[in-house]
Amino acid sequence: MPVLDREESIEQAYFFRAFRERILEGMPTQEILARIGEELLSTTRLPMAISFINTEMKLTGLMAPAMARLGHYFTPFQTFVVARSEEEKGRFTIDLALLILEREARYRAEQVTVPGLFVYQFETLARNRLGYNQGLTAMAGDPFYDEDWQEFIGTLQARLGDVDFADLLFVRSAYFLSEQRRRLRDPDHRPKFPVLFGEKEGKIARAHRGRDPMYLFSALQRQLGYPEVPRTKRPDEVEARIIALEIRVKELENRLKITEGERHGHFDLAELVVKPEDTAGVPSGWGLKATDSGESVP
Repeated sequence: MPVLDREESIEQAYFFRAFRERILEGMPTQEILARIGEELLSTTRLPMAISFINTEMKLTGLMAPAMARLGHYFTPFQTFVVARSEEEKGRFTIDLALLILEREARYRAEQVTVPGLFVYQFETLARNRLGYNQGLTAMAGDPFYDEDWQEFIGTLQARLGDVDFADLLFVRSAYFLSEQRRRLRDPDHRPKFPVLFGEKEGKIARAHRGRDPMYLFSALQRQLGYPEVPRTKRPDEVEARIIALEIRVKELENRLKITEGERHGHFDLAELVVKPEDTAGVPSGWGLKATDSGESVP
């Protein structure tokens, strides 16, 4: 797939932001997708992509498989992040995934650099524990990376865990090359591997050798303006369990409605619309038990 134009990245950033905000407001996903396409720039391909996703989600209820079928538009990393958020037993939420993709798309629309994009995506994997093997494979499929970068990402898959990440970054920097030339007193010395990072990245990586990689990411953000990866907020444990239980129950109800509708030959999307009052506050009957007569008592 080719690298998307700047206007596509701008519209993607808007889409991911608006999608996330409306999900947090309690709007149903399919209603959001049905409406938001009208707000986007019609000269881009994003409205058509959203229309396709909306159609596929009516059948599967998932967004990632539809994005995977649009591999000519969405990058494998975007699809991977959304897929991780749709895992039933995962703690990686869809709103956090959309915020990550929003910042990435915004960065692509600005003065994006390959090292900056790489560090942002890699930190996303590390900070959210999304899995290095599949995550790095998804990163390597991004058309923004040339063959040298794809080879470097493959090296990470093989050596990550055995070699410090800061060391892997340092030896691929222009700063390491200049140090080698000075040490060997050979200004024409050629490196064994292609140089991928600049002088400043190399100096920062060298200063963080043997330290937590999160400190390295933070320093790159402060010093070089690399995009910051969103951090997961820790909600109250009891409140989080209640919210998760309510969401899970509502998902099961929607799936049952879809199954029953298909079995009887009809499917009414209006039945699946979630009203704000259905998800706010403590569920009715909470803490009560039913008697033999059917009445509820404390």
